[in-house]
Amino acid sequence: MAKPKPPVQKNQTIELTFEDLTHEGSGVGKVDGYPLFVPYGLPGEKAQVKVVKVKKNFGFGKLLEVETPSDERVEPPCDVYYQCGGCQLQHMSYSMQLEMKHNQVKNAMKKIAHLEHVPVHETIGMADPWRYRNKIQIPVGQKEDGQLMTGFYQKRSHNIIDMDTCVIQDEMNDRMVESVRRIASRLGIDAYDEENHRGVLRHIMVRTGQTTKDIMVVLVTRTKKLPHQEKLIDELRETFPNVKSIVHNVNSGRTNVILGKETKVIWGDEYIYDTIGDVKFMISPKSFYQVNPTQTKKLYDQALEYADLRGGETVIDAYCGIGTISLFLAQKATKVYGVEIVPEAVTDAKKNARLNKMDNAEFYVGQAEEIMPWWRNQGLQPDVIVVDPPRKGCDEELLKAMLDMGPERIVYVSCNPSTLARDLRVLEDGGYETKEVQPVDMFPQTNHVECVTWLERKS
Repeated sequence: MAKPKPPVQKNQTIELTFEDLTHEGSGVGKVDGYPLFVPYGLPGEKAQVKVVKVKKNFGFGKLLEVETPSDERVEPPCDVYYQCGGCQLQHMSYSMQLEMKHNQVKNAMKKIAHLEHVPVHETIGMADPWRYRNKIQIPVGQKEDGQLMTGFYQKRSHNIIDMDTCVIQDEMNDRMVESVRRIASRLGIDAYDEENHRGVLRHIMVRTGQTTKDIMVVLVTRTKKLPHQEKLIDELRETFPNVKSIVHNVNSGRTNVILGKETKVIWGDEYIYDTIGDVKFMISPKSFYQVNPTQTKKLYDQALEYADLRGGETVIDAYCGIGTISLFLAQKATKVYGVEIVPEAVTDAKKNARLNKMDNAEFYVGQAEEIMPWWRNQGLQPDVIVVDPPRKGCDEELLKAMLDMGPERIVYVSCNPSTLARDLRVLEDGGYETKEVQPVDMFPQTNHVECVTWLERKS
């Protein structure tokens, strides 16, 4: 028996009413039960939609015109929002963004972890969900008149969208990029040409300390030499006295990776500084440091609350990075052991511990799933384990190592609700009870959400 054909055809224009949102923020409408996913559609809206892709069980559409707008629809403040791929939710009120992220976590807990009874709290948002990013890394292109341009890539392409400002970046980052572009243009420094692997300036990266106002500028070039280096340095310093560090990074490969292996400070300090709460951090060009310190403080305060440290505990921080969570924990714990696979991050973590005069935090290079069984064999028995893995979640071996160690509590910090839910199911089956989940909006205007989850060992 032939399978029924989808009720829509490619390039057909239809009227569609949106009923729901995907976890990426696209509107979902149905034609005779057949779902169509349409970017920028909001629940309750009726719209004209062009069908752009038809698959067996679902299709994709392009929003042509909204006939009955939702009360939650807002005008994006960014001029290039609909071309740029950086943000996905600027057309949506902030309260709706927070609700969408809350629902995303609840759905993952229900459908993947089968833990619908576990409380998922309302998403912790920002009072001002704009201008929060303390780091920008932006590609450089060249216009026909030879002037440089900077901007993020168009969705699903490597075409640079020429832009002067990014409304989720710290304003200082914007101004620094604009200055570097203007000065480099005037000095005749060419942009990198990706297609022909020619030219010089590939990316401009700026990092700012939110509390210190320190600025680091990183100029990424294809060439080992940065043309007009001294003039560029002098003009930048003259324009921005807060610049503490100017760095040259060489990336000569045909690659999408932004930073190359060779990095040298061409003026100023090797590090800039910032604080989260009472903890101070040194930030190098390659440091992994949270891009939204305001929300990071809320995230870490929640992790600390769930760790429930009373002063006598031993804590393991798997995936410790430059020691951000470890040092928060070290304020209350007797001993913290951090493990991280990136050697430079561990070097930074040790420096950050010394900077904060914390001698109760030790850091090790290696894979957590290999180091933790070794610690266990040495007799290390943690009271609390904190994990903050990448998007792919915890390695199977790491989950096993955590279960073998049997801490009283596990605090799981996650940037991906789906892999979090998958891993919670394993930990539940291994003898832990998930108590509650707290989503935190670390990246307003985008579809990403972070969570902190508290688990207790079943007695």
